[in-house]
Amino acid sequence: MTTSTSPNAHHVAVIGGGPAGLMAAEVLAQGGVRVELFDAMPSVGRKFLLAGVGGMNITHSEPKDAFIGRYGERQAEVARLLREFDADALRAWIHGLGIDTFVGTSGRVFPSDMKAAPLLRAWLRRLRELGVTIHTRIRWLGWNDDGSLRIAGTDGERALAADACLLALGGGSWARLGSDGAWVPLLQARGIEVTALKPSNCGFEVAGWSEYLREKFAGAPLKNVALSMPGQVPRIGEFVLTAGGIEGSLVYAFSADIRRAIEADGQALTHLDLLPQMPLAKLQQALGKPRGKHSMAKHLHRQAGLDGVKAALLRELAPAEAFTDPAALAPWIKALPITLLRTRPLDEAISSAGGVPFEALDDGLMLKALPGVFCAGEMLDWEAPTGGYLLTACFASGRIAAQGVLDWLHAV
Repeated sequence: MTTSTSPNAHHVAVIGGGPAGLMAAEVLAQGGVRVELFDAMPSVGRKFLLAGVGGMNITHSEPKDAFIGRYGERQAEVARLLREFDADALRAWIHGLGIDTFVGTSGRVFPSDMKAAPLLRAWLRRLRELGVTIHTRIRWLGWNDDGSLRIAGTDGERALAADACLLALGGGSWARLGSDGAWVPLLQARGIEVTALKPSNCGFEVAGWSEYLREKFAGAPLKNVALSMPGQVPRIGEFVLTAGGIEGSLVYAFSADIRRAIEADGQALTHLDLLPQMPLAKLQQALGKPRGKHSMAKHLHRQAGLDGVKAALLRELAPAEAFTDPAALAPWIKALPITLLRTRPLDEAISSAGGVPFEALDDGLMLKALPGVFCAGEMLDWEAPTGGYLLTACFASGRIAAQGVLDWLHAV
């Protein structure tokens, strides 16, 4: 696979060594371009590696229409990217690196060993063979007056002249891994409007749990529950009770809608079904049985299997009078209201919403106001829940932007 570029080959700078930037570098190098990739961190792919802790969920196997629907308000724009490189193409690409994949019971796709590091090592080996030069501990600072790139490393700042520049700088979450949003004012200084970065796939806060709930159950998982918002279909999954609210995969699935509701109304109302597998009528029948000398807590455990953090949360949020009548308590178990007031800070979020709007880009993801400057990855204005959707769109956007660079270089 080793290739050599012509001495007269175009020179492209890729800024950012996450999935989008690395994928762009690969496509550019395969296109005969001399590629230099710069990353501010001591090594590339740091957020990618951390996302793989506990199992590298690389994409999802669900049908394409459902897959596209995960991108919410930007599904039309992301669909165009995925037409060129979808979940199946991503799996084939991984297999080409010598890494097998499998589909888990939830439909999520993982490397066979569940790890991100072997995949990244194989990928970097391919990039080296293609002639990509990777520079670490180098931060991009914008542009000089002559259009050259300002880059700074441990030995100071220098100017870099390149035929094109591809920015893949991530969003604004997990700053310690490089996604710090420092690029936003650099683009704004050049007249590019950037949608404010906001937390996505994040935890949310309530007005305040009782001291008992915080001390006894902060960090406890609620499994096999269903969450819903007004007018939306409930989703079954799990999340974690935190000292100040809730977080976890089931919450992340609603994070965009919860955030927008808070922005519009100052709060978001969600409903939690503690026993989604038990219909209301059956639950009422079970709880209506005589409890004799048993306490209500014991009765809930015996008749509905409700105890631990679920029982504690029910006691926290249901009115006291409901516990005097088991049949009246059943509707609260099936639709326990949780009012969320604010997101957790952006830097705690798994990903971010906001960024460079698609309206500022052409079909090749080049900034219309800055010819020769392309954008990819999470710095674009889109969001998706966890489950492989984030990574898939990042990979796809890196490929589209790189092809956009090649097409633009051939045209100028």
